[in-house]
Amino acid sequence: MASKRTGGEPLSAYDKALGLLVRREHSARELKSKLARKGLDADASAAALADLQAKDFQSDARFGEMLVRTRIAGGYGPRWILAELRQHGIAEDVAQELIAAAEADWPALVRDLVRRRYGVKSAANLAERAKRANFLMRRGFDAHTVQSITRTEGLGSADELD
Repeated sequence: MASKRTGGEPLSAYDKALGLLVRREHSARELKSKLARKGLDADASAAALADLQAKDFQSDARFGEMLVRTRIAGGYGPRWILAELRQHGIAEDVAQELIAAAEADWPALVRDLVRRRYGVKSAANLAERAKRANFLMRRGFDAHTVQSITRTEGLGSADELD
């Protein structure tokens, strides 16, 4: 059932999309999908989205920046973030630029993530090290970074990685 205005008429695609954008940033693909699930006309939704983009209320670049910052803060690596940006319809080159612009210190992020999840103790054996490496790979970190962190005895400064 569609939401209604105070006067009783249903919300337009523009109003519905604007209401979604007020809560948080959305990609254009995500907005189209949500409007379609609510049963709104595809042409009206496309026109509403074009209008919102013209007014800079919806921006895939701004959405991408927000998503990259949020995922980095959540302990996700560049591969995970890149895949998620692709799912939202962000072009590969734009996604790569957004990740690079974040200037994340990936090794420091991995060390912090390992500390939070496993404490400061080194892996007791090869199986434990593999378990940690698999966790980090599933989080979207590249093999080189994961290997350099999981093979170190301590999880101190970056100087210990050499």
